[in-house]
Amino acid sequence: MDQQIKDLYSDAILREALLRYGGTFQQSQELKAFESFIYEFERDSQPYILRISHSLRRNESLIEGEVEWINYLAEGGVSAARAILSTRGKLVEAIDDSHGGCFLATAFVKAHGEHPWDIWSPALYETYGELIGKMHSLSRRYQPSRSELTRPAWDDDMMNFVDRYLPESESIVKEKYSVLRDYLQKLPKDESSYGMIHQDAHGNNFLVDKNGQITLFDFDECAYSWYINEIAILLFYIVMDADDWPAFTHEFMSHFLRGYVKANPLDAKWLVKWLKEIPHFLKLREMELYAVAHRDFDVDHIDDWWMARFMQDRKQKIENDVPFIDFEFESLAASL
Repeated sequence: MDQQIKDLYSDAILREALLRYGGTFQQSQELKAFESFIYEFERDSQPYILRISHSLRRNESLIEGEVEWINYLAEGGVSAARAILSTRGKLVEAIDDSHGGCFLATAFVKAHGEHPWDIWSPALYETYGELIGKMHSLSRRYQPSRSELTRPAWDDDMMNFVDRYLPESESIVKEKYSVLRDYLQKLPKDESSYGMIHQDAHGNNFLVDKNGQITLFDFDECAYSWYINEIAILLFYIVMDADDWPAFTHEFMSHFLRGYVKANPLDAKWLVKWLKEIPHFLKLREMELYAVAHRDFDVDHIDDWWMARFMQDRKQKIENDVPFIDFEFESLAASL
């Protein structure tokens, strides 16, 4: 999180945000978060999640666009943590920070269950695919209620972490990122391939209940991009815990795609065409996360074990064009 935002934040902001959503300071519990302040609170004896971000990072219209899309998905049958109205009937509450900006509070129904890391199975991979497929199918028909609520595209300046956070000494990585962006920007953006995606739908951003239902949350990064980018991003994170990445990729993707096409039917030609692009989108996320590591850590002394593992030899791998996963992705079409 940006240090400037941390410095502007206070208990007074939290108290005001809770008041506007019908919660109390005494009942709130802070939760671990990366880009915002997150709390659990109760209203009418029901648990909810309060998220407080700042206008330095996202303006009010962008956040309203996010929560409008979440509720659209929920109404369409996607299991997503729906945004709730404040006591004043608003989806987003702006709270003056006394320094020319504002904190922006939103609240959501609390998802139930556990993270999937210890309960993954072929059946859950397929359920995962079906959920993402349903989300993408609904995205094809989505239109914001007002033009100012339109979320950014994947290549908007606000998403350009590489140029923003990498130092000049990382000139080779920056150049490779520029070449990759140029390549991706030339890909077709037809209705079946491009639309709103979650863009961060990994296992830390959903819970699985005792019946095996997945509930998605944290849509903060949602943006317009290719649907195959969504699939590449979730593969990027889940493969990190595997011992044999190519073998796991085949196992996971076979089950995931089976569920995906169940909810979002696609022909074989579409699959082959876009599966071939997964290595490019894996490389995009690799570079973006590499840049975020430079923003949030002393890269020579990273105290987070997951990020430290990711960063091991990462500079050399990016500079030498080492594929993130060495795998022939188009071969997956034959298993469907």
